[in-house]
Amino acid sequence: MATSVSKFNTFLFFKLPAAWWTGVRLRELHREKAVVTVTHKWINQNPFKSMFWAVQGMAAELTTGALVMSQIRESGKKVSMLVANNKATFSKKATGKITFSCEDGYKISNALQKAIETGEGVTCWMTSTGVNEQGVVVSVFDFEWTLKVKS
Repeated sequence: MATSVSKFNTFLFFKLPAAWWTGVRLRELHREKAVVTVTHKWINQNPFKSMFWAVQGMAAELTTGALVMSQIRESGKKVSMLVANNKATFSKKATGKITFSCEDGYKISNALQKAIETGEGVTCWMTSTGVNEQGVVVSVFDFEWTLKVKS
């Protein structure tokens, strides 16, 4: 798994090329927070000249997934991870540079600890919020991650 922002973006190119080509980039990764940006362009637009919802979803999921991956790596355990559910709310057209952030690192830390202690599958809901350059919220995504220690 990637250990730095630049290595994570290289990982995107090889393992999630749709995210890479549409401009999704990890900008910050800390224990509690991840930040991803994506800029509205021709390649990621919908017919209404704003960013396609699925591109926003990829960026939002990356904020949560990067936190999950980094904490699994830090644990030293082999843990499977999978999105079980997601929901999204859109409040404004996404144009320009959109910044998604997730500050739910503590949630995944708690869930991972429980999964390691019990050996059972654990779920954890995490939220990623996308804002435009004016700081206005354009979309909010919630992802339910499942974690299970591999035997």
